[in-house]
Amino acid sequence: MAINAFTVDVEDWFHICGVDDRLPSSAWEGLESRVLPTTRGLLEDLAAAGHRGTFMIVGWVAGHFPELVREIRDAGHEIGLHGHWHRRVYELSPDGFREDLRLNIAALRAAGAGPIVSFRAPEWSLNQRAPWALPILVEEGLRIDASRAPVARVGSPSYPRRPHPIATVAGALLEVPPLVGHLAGHAVPLGWGWGLRKAEPATVIAAIAANNRQGDPAVLTVHPWEIDPAPPSIRLPASLAFSHYYRLSGFRMRLREVLAGAQFGPLCELPDAEAWLRA
Repeated sequence: MAINAFTVDVEDWFHICGVDDRLPSSAWEGLESRVLPTTRGLLEDLAAAGHRGTFMIVGWVAGHFPELVREIRDAGHEIGLHGHWHRRVYELSPDGFREDLRLNIAALRAAGAGPIVSFRAPEWSLNQRAPWALPILVEEGLRIDASRAPVARVGSPSYPRRPHPIATVAGALLEVPPLVGHLAGHAVPLGWGWGLRKAEPATVIAAIAANNRQGDPAVLTVHPWEIDPAPPSIRLPASLAFSHYYRLSGFRMRLREVLAGAQFGPLCELPDAEAWLRA
């Protein structure tokens, strides 16, 4: 049974939402992929810390690098979905979302992933702009969603901050939100993105411990490109550039300190998730 969850959104450096004018999917084949060494780096760091996690894998990555899926599986990690083409859910139609899910599942199964119960939407985009997507997850066999961030802009501060069921017309899902912190009275990302990269390891470890004292798990999320020692970059809109590139330098070392300071496992082994999957 896991006290906290460590998750990885397995995508390449060029899988950035909202920049089809600069990085269209038609151009991905011609770009240098760096997802193999960076994901393997995270696998090494998790193994060194004695942790397992959940790797949410983009279908395009699974199709191009099936050996990576098998390496993740063989290391004992849970494998989940992160969209086939890494598209924001609310920019898809319901039929388009269902098709993307099915492509993602097929690519992972072809690579040998095994059972898949968990999903995370790219850029936390299964939010109030796409409530129609929740029953589709249930209809396609998913049991756990980890897509709804309890912060403004990508989600809502009103979202619950601990695992909780969400009822849909097709059945219920267990929603597992990421760790949040506070800055000037506002909820901010602490378990992912610029917030996790900004925070000192001691701050993150203390927040995890505070969650655990209240009986709640802390869920962290990282991307392989965040530990790249020489990450490629392109010109992005200012807000997107900040969230994508802020304080990447030294992040891998800071993350190792966090991994050494708390206990982590996969989403499916959190107490709420284990009970949910048994029900």
